[in-house]
Amino acid sequence: MNMPDSSSPTPVDVAALYRFARFDDPGALRDPLERLCRSEGIRGTLLLAHEGINGTIAGPHDGLARVLDHIRALPDCASLDVKMSSASAMPFHRMKVRVKPEIVTMGEPDIDPRATVGTYVEPQDWNALIADPGTIVIDTRNDYEVAVGTFEGAIDPETTSFRDFPTWFRGERERLLASGLGEDGKPPKVAMFCTGGIRCEKSTAFLKSEGVEEVYHLKGGILKYLETVPQEDSLWRGECFVFDQRVTVGHGLIEGSYVLCHACRRPLDAQALASPLYEEGVSCPACHDERSEEQRASYRERHRQEALAAARGQAHVGARMDDFR
Repeated sequence: MNMPDSSSPTPVDVAALYRFARFDDPGALRDPLERLCRSEGIRGTLLLAHEGINGTIAGPHDGLARVLDHIRALPDCASLDVKMSSASAMPFHRMKVRVKPEIVTMGEPDIDPRATVGTYVEPQDWNALIADPGTIVIDTRNDYEVAVGTFEGAIDPETTSFRDFPTWFRGERERLLASGLGEDGKPPKVAMFCTGGIRCEKSTAFLKSEGVEEVYHLKGGILKYLETVPQEDSLWRGECFVFDQRVTVGHGLIEGSYVLCHACRRPLDAQALASPLYEEGVSCPACHDERSEEQRASYRERHRQEALAAARGQAHVGARMDDFR
């Protein structure tokens, strides 16, 4: 896999962060934040909205610390949620700070995690909760993420976008809750998890708004679980998809074994890489029949240009992994 060149030392510090906070004018926060990131050699993507901030950024230790200090000084961001890890090389091509309607798109405008949210469960207590027969466990991530790894016994909604989650739950609610009823007729507990915790802030708030009383979510998400729970005690199976050039991480947040199809942005394992339908930068078994020959020719030329740029020690302008959020 071709990695973007970086002058940053290795390993590179990576910070996945979010905070639900009230920003009256998120647009006014954008330029000072982006200027600071660029001056400190930080790359990645940060999203700003009236509801707060979300993103993943990477760079040298001291520069990253200064950017995090700046973010913590924003309104109601002193308790910023940050998961730190490292990468063997800079995992982003460029730095972007964007203003969006939501920092994680669910499409339910009345949901406010600052007002109500599920019960946080520390990683060390998560195994006991999901092993309880009175608990339903739901993976709130998208289908391509779940395919890489998930917790034992977790329900996969098979969604392609987080925006699809409310429709899925409303359609499956009665069956799901009935399947978890105890012998005494007590409704089941619902435990949900996601990569870093932000999607569960909204999904648990959503379930509470739908009248589900006992709702729990994994504090810090899968990343915190993989960082803190020893592998021998873990109920996680597989690897965890991350939205940067590392593609996946495993226990201890070490870089995983998957690579990315740069045509469809799906993670690929060794079997997919061995398929005759795989062509680096052009197609994989999952997307080969989804694209025309004209599209594959365009991807092939883009891949050629990226390879030439990499040989010159430059990041090609067509590199788009940073946009895959």
